[in-house]
Amino acid sequence: MDHHHITPDEKSKAGRAMRRSGYALGVVALMVVAWSVFSTRQAAARLKQDAEAAAVVSVATVKPRLLTDGALVTLPGNVTANTDAPIYARTSGYLKRWLVDIGAHVKAGQVLAEIDAPELDQQLRGAEADVATAQANQRIAGTTAERWRGLRDTDSVSKQAADEKISLADSSAAQLRAAQANLQRLRELSGFKRIVAPFDGVVTARNTDVGQLINAGGGTGPELFRIADLHQLRLYVRVPQAYAAAMHAGLKADVHFPDRPGRSFGATLERTSNALDAASRTLLAQLIVDNAKGELLPGSYAEVSFHVPADAGVVAFKLPANVLLANGNGLQVATVSAQGKVVMKDVLVGRDFGSDIEVVDGLTAADDVILSPPDSLSAATAIKVLAPTVQAAR
Repeated sequence: MDHHHITPDEKSKAGRAMRRSGYALGVVALMVVAWSVFSTRQAAARLKQDAEAAAVVSVATVKPRLLTDGALVTLPGNVTANTDAPIYARTSGYLKRWLVDIGAHVKAGQVLAEIDAPELDQQLRGAEADVATAQANQRIAGTTAERWRGLRDTDSVSKQAADEKISLADSSAAQLRAAQANLQRLRELSGFKRIVAPFDGVVTARNTDVGQLINAGGGTGPELFRIADLHQLRLYVRVPQAYAAAMHAGLKADVHFPDRPGRSFGATLERTSNALDAASRTLLAQLIVDNAKGELLPGSYAEVSFHVPADAGVVAFKLPANVLLANGNGLQVATVSAQGKVVMKDVLVGRDFGSDIEVVDGLTAADDVILSPPDSLSAATAIKVLAPTVQAAR
C-alpha cells in the first residue's frame, strides 16, 4: 500500500494559508463592527436632528397698527354710596324700640329708635332742682347786694362789707349760670334718646334690638344703624400712568354692571387724586353716577370705559384678535425680540372690532407680535420667524 508522506515544505505552506484566512476573517469582522457603529451614530444624529427640528415652533408676526381716532380705555371700578354714615348712640341706656329696618327709606330727622335712659332722667331732675336752688340763692344775694349798695352810699356800712355782699351776689349769679348750662347739657343729652337720621337715605344695616344695652359714643359703643345716600353713587377707578394726563374733570365714561347685562350707565369724572400711587403707578379717579331710580347698588363691581380723544396723547394700536393669550397673568401677547427670543407682554385691551382688537397699553409700534401663538409658548420656546405679515387696512 502506497502511503503519502507530507513534507515540511507542504506543512509550512498550509500554515501560511490558514493564517491568511484568519486575517481576512478578522478584517471582515472589524469592518462589520465599524459599519454597525457608524450606522448607529448616523441614526442617532438623524433622530436628534429630527427632534430639534420638531421642537422649533414656526411663527408669523405682525406689526401693531396705530389708531388715530382716539382710544377706548376700559378699567375695573368700585362703587360706593355718595354718603355712607354709621349711626351711634350719644346716650347710654337700653334700647326701648326700633322703628326702621334694613332697606327702609328715611328722611333727615326721622326717628330710627328710642333709648330708655333712667339714670339720665334722674340726672336731669337733679339738674332742674340745682337750677331752682341757684335761682333762689341768686335772688336773695341780689336783693342783699342792692340793699348794701344803698347803705354804702350813705356811709351807713363800711365799703369792705358792702363789696363782700356785692361779690356774693355775683358769685350766686355765676352759680346760677353754671347750673343752667348743666341743665341745658342734660336736656340736649336727653334728646339723644331719640336716634334720628342725619340725612335722606336708605338704612343698609341694623345692629341692635329691643333691650340691648347701649353705650354712648363711637369708640366703645356698637354701630346701631348705617344709612347710605343712594341718589348718587361714587365710582372709584385706578387709571394707569399712561392715561393719567387724559383724566380731567368733566370727562365722560360709560359704566357697565354684571347684574345689568346689555345696559350702559353714564358717569362723569369729578376729580382725581392728582398723585400717582407709588406701588401701582396708577391715578385714583372719582366719578359720579346718577342713581335717581335706585337701580344701582353700592359695593358693586363695574367696568368703566373712558373715550379718550386722539389729541390727549394716548397711543392705541389695532391688532388681529388671535394675538391674545389668556392665562393666569391676565391678557398677554407674545412678541419676538431683536435676538429672536419670545417675550411675553401684559396688555390692556380697549375696543373689540370683531376680527380685530384695540390694545391701549403694553405695546409699541416697533414690536413684532406673534400671530396665533400656541398656549404652550413661553420665553424658553425655540422659534423660527416666518416672513412678517402686513396687516391689511380694514
